[in-house]
Amino acid sequence: MAQHEIQQELSVDQYTLGLVGPDQAWAGAVADGGTIRTHTPPACWGPMITPEFRGGHEVTRPVRVENAEVGDAIALKIRDVEVTSVATSTGSMAEREDAFGDDPFVDHRCPECGTEWPESVVEGTGEDAIRCAECGANASSFGFEYGYTVAFDDDRTVGLTVGEEGADDLANDAEGAMALPDNSRQHPILLYKPSEIPGTLGHLRPFIGNVGTTPPIEMPDSHNAGDFGQFLIGAEHDWGLEDEDELAERTDGHMDINAVREGAVLICPVKVDGGGVYVGDLHANQGDGELSLHTTDVSGRTEIEVEVIKDLDIDGPVLLPNEEDLPHISKPYTDEEIETGRRLADQYGVDEVRETGPIQVIGSGATINEATENAFDRAGTLLDMTEGEVRARCTFTGGVEVGRLPGVVQLDMLAPMDRLEARGLAEHVRSQYDL
Repeated sequence: MAQHEIQQELSVDQYTLGLVGPDQAWAGAVADGGTIRTHTPPACWGPMITPEFRGGHEVTRPVRVENAEVGDAIALKIRDVEVTSVATSTGSMAEREDAFGDDPFVDHRCPECGTEWPESVVEGTGEDAIRCAECGANASSFGFEYGYTVAFDDDRTVGLTVGEEGADDLANDAEGAMALPDNSRQHPILLYKPSEIPGTLGHLRPFIGNVGTTPPIEMPDSHNAGDFGQFLIGAEHDWGLEDEDELAERTDGHMDINAVREGAVLICPVKVDGGGVYVGDLHANQGDGELSLHTTDVSGRTEIEVEVIKDLDIDGPVLLPNEEDLPHISKPYTDEEIETGRRLADQYGVDEVRETGPIQVIGSGATINEATENAFDRAGTLLDMTEGEVRARCTFTGGVEVGRLPGVVQLDMLAPMDRLEARGLAEHVRSQYDL
């Protein structure tokens, strides 16, 4: 990758065609302590129905961070997330089996002329609108099993599902309503104009579904996780992997955790020099688990401050959510609670009440159980604990939350501050929660 001048503030407006990895062109370089700003197109449905894409998302080109070397970590402090789309369509998916090989997100081909990753054009609206530029056949790999279209209010605080008339109006201005950035290469999903469950009002709270650092191997951006990555194992396309050991090179950027929002801090592993921070897959809202496997994909702006943490050497992300997003059991203690604890310590001969701070260790795997085991392993390595101690602390002061089915979790814990001090995380935890 070419070198770039280090900037204190860097705006990114170039996107990949569905891949992340060390061969992707840098978007630029930002100072340690600097700020990255992005305006990203929607992920999931738009790239999914656009057969030129090699993955299910359209994320930014990677950003080199000053001083970031393999074995370090980068703290991404999410200062702002703003939705720019005025509407979107989403739902559960149906696959068109003749339009792909091993994986409908990755190895697209025209079902009639057989062209791989064919260029495509839009003809009209509806689920047959995406046409192969070579032969004119419907070239999209996906349709809706059950779909709906949502229009947002001006402040992006609520969304309302619309009926056939509203969905048709939005489909006829699909690019404008989705606010696709100039350099986006996807077809907007509003073209499909699904209209189930009209009149349903939903709360909006935007977050970033795919954000993190570059893996040391090239892979589809949507598959940079332990659950979606399973589809790469044994696949015969160019990004197929041999086994779980190869998949372990992932950085788990694709989390779909709705707490990765404005105000949160996401600490990511550095597995290539420079880190290669990328951003994409903004959602207007999502319930825990992303139970349809898709949610309200939108264009939007982000502002993220970056800070290198030397020699942290983590395998996957660590999340410091907003305090209001923590489970009750994992919230920082009040002064009154600490004083009560000290009285109990005096009563029962305990030397001290240990200082702790909230963290969430992200785990991913083929299933929720395997993702939790992955999080146990990562937490044990991070905090120098046996699995028994991790389980005990997470039971008494934390728990496990489902980020995405089938296999992304947040392992909550009030971690001993001395362990966090030893790993260079205590300052970030204290700052995030005013400890």
